[in-house]
Amino acid sequence: MCGRYAASRRPEDLVGLFAVDRWEPEETLEPDWNVAPTKRVHAVLERPLKDSGDPRPVRQLRPLKWGLVPSWAKSPDVGVKMINARAETVHEKASFRRPFAQRRCLLPADGYYEWVTGAAERQLEEQGRRKRARKQPYFVTPADGSVMAMAGLYEFWRDRTLPDDHPRAWWVTCTVITTEAEKEPLAGAGDGPGPRSLAEIHPRMPLVLTPDRWSAWLDPARTDPADLRELLAPPPPDLLRAYPVGTAVSDVRNNGPELVTELDGPEVGTLF
Repeated sequence: MCGRYAASRRPEDLVGLFAVDRWEPEETLEPDWNVAPTKRVHAVLERPLKDSGDPRPVRQLRPLKWGLVPSWAKSPDVGVKMINARAETVHEKASFRRPFAQRRCLLPADGYYEWVTGAAERQLEEQGRRKRARKQPYFVTPADGSVMAMAGLYEFWRDRTLPDDHPRAWWVTCTVITTEAEKEPLAGAGDGPGPRSLAEIHPRMPLVLTPDRWSAWLDPARTDPADLRELLAPPPPDLLRAYPVGTAVSDVRNNGPELVTELDGPEVGTLF
């Protein structure tokens, strides 16, 4: 799954990396090393500019709220349950099939966090000696230090309790598409301790799109589900690496570049 990630790139850098044509500096978000659901995140998308009269799509960098609220939802509260959409069923689920066909985006990230419960911790929990097993966080990031582009969807929701001219009358929310975690060896995985594949950390992972798929994914003219599903293939092997980080990231109130600092080994016992 993807329930927390880091996004510290400056908008100016994202504009160049993703060939963005339109970005409003007043919409700039601060670097965030502990992005959690319901936070605002940067997203790259293509759609006509509002009130421009020009129907041609323009590639934009926009702030969206993480947690997709379907257009037909009675309340935005459902968004917290819609932070992820499964690649295998995104084309058929009522909450996601329309945005999958019409409103796709890329969510830039440095990488994402995933938590692992070690065997010793599970044993203590089973014996009743620990109420809640401690978990070791891992940070998964491109091995070459490049930006991670997670496949996403976005949607518009109208708050009917507010007048049309109210600045919060419309919500624009998003979700991260996930896929089955890779079983191939991680970049740099050796024979020592630590996970050898993403599947050893968690059975799901965000769908990471390589640059050769960005334009096709963002193109709003592509609406055929069968055609779009071909873009949902997982990234090539050796693209990502994973390493343990401090447990401070487990508290969403903590933030800063120290959260992605690589540790020599896990803080929470032996895991693998």
